[in-house]
Amino acid sequence: MSDPSQQLVDDLAGCARGEHRALSRLYHASSARLYAQLLRIVREEAAAQDCLQQVYLRAWQSADRYDPERARPMTWLSTLARNVGIDWLRRRRPEGDEEAVESLDGGRRPEEASDTLERSQALHDCLAILGQDQRQAMEMAYFQGLTHGELAARVDQPLGTVKSWIRRGLERLKSCLTNGI
Repeated sequence: MSDPSQQLVDDLAGCARGEHRALSRLYHASSARLYAQLLRIVREEAAAQDCLQQVYLRAWQSADRYDPERARPMTWLSTLARNVGIDWLRRRRPEGDEEAVESLDGGRRPEEASDTLERSQALHDCLAILGQDQRQAMEMAYFQGLTHGELAARVDQPLGTVKSWIRRGLERLKSCLTNGI
């Protein structure tokens, strides 16, 4: 079985070459997570669906600018999704209501956005040190918002096992992020 992250890199390269199948694979591999992210930002299902379409249009048009040395593919796609969602909110806000959208991006300067990208990369690197089951459990719990009970049912494991995976995973992530271990 191939590395899912590498498959996304390959699919983005395929998009840059104009391969429609690569876009389809990219969509199927990442759309659920990006949709959930957009739904948290725009808080309307129809808007999140429209924004998701916009994300893949932008990904298709700018895939040639994706650099796997600078960001993981999901980080890059998540950044596109976040920007599309914020753009949608800006278009919808009442005239003069700058504060609502600024609270989403914190009015960040480019260097702050770069710091956020670096922290995101560090988190992804630390997630890579976890075992596959533990990493999957952590990602499903925190990125998909599953409860421990839902997670246990999804991975067909006892609730206590899933809770241990999450607790130990958090401990390892904390150690990795603070000590670089």
